[in-house]
Amino acid sequence: MRVVVAGGHGQIALLLERLLAERGDQVVGVVRNPDHVADVEATGAEAAVLDLEHTDVAALTDVVKGADAVVFAAGGGPNSGAARKETVDKGAAVLLADAAEQAGVRRYVMVSAMGTENADPHSDEVFQVYLRAKQAADDDLRSRDLDWTVVRPGRLTDDPPGGRVQVGTLPRGEVPRADVAAVLAAVLTNDGTVRRTFDLLAGHQTIEAALSDL
Repeated sequence: MRVVVAGGHGQIALLLERLLAERGDQVVGVVRNPDHVADVEATGAEAAVLDLEHTDVAALTDVVKGADAVVFAAGGGPNSGAARKETVDKGAAVLLADAAEQAGVRRYVMVSAMGTENADPHSDEVFQVYLRAKQAADDDLRSRDLDWTVVRPGRLTDDPPGGRVQVGTLPRGEVPRADVAAVLAAVLTNDGTVRRTFDLLAGHQTIEAALSDL
């Protein structure tokens, strides 16, 4: 399958691109910085340079046209201000959904976050703005006639992949980025995850078994 990954230079995205390329998929990582092209190509993916904060739906539609699926793995970054939570975590996610619709790409996998529904609606603190932006992006996606899946990882770690996870509605916890990438790769070919939203943490089930229990 052909998969376009928005935020293609992110840590999870690079891991996902490598997994998909290794299993024989055609992968395109969308990056805003030309300096990141080589890192994306080193995973076996193609790179498309496009700044999701400063583009339009027509340009992004050209990138996703012909894809079987899109994955939103972009983010403003931990050191960015509140404004970029709105333009990237929300705005770019919505733009990707618009482009998917225009290009006729039905499958959309969203990398979200646990706890978005608990965001303080009155706080200007950057993390609360981030949670509200992610919730708004998730709500927008779920309102569309697309084959969407919203994956909500817990606190991300750089631990080696355990290959064992838990999914569902979960308490706080953590999960290696590598296991998040593996779950995303599995979700893309699992029709049982379509129109499902689930939390994701390290656990005791294989990825296949955990997803089959949704």
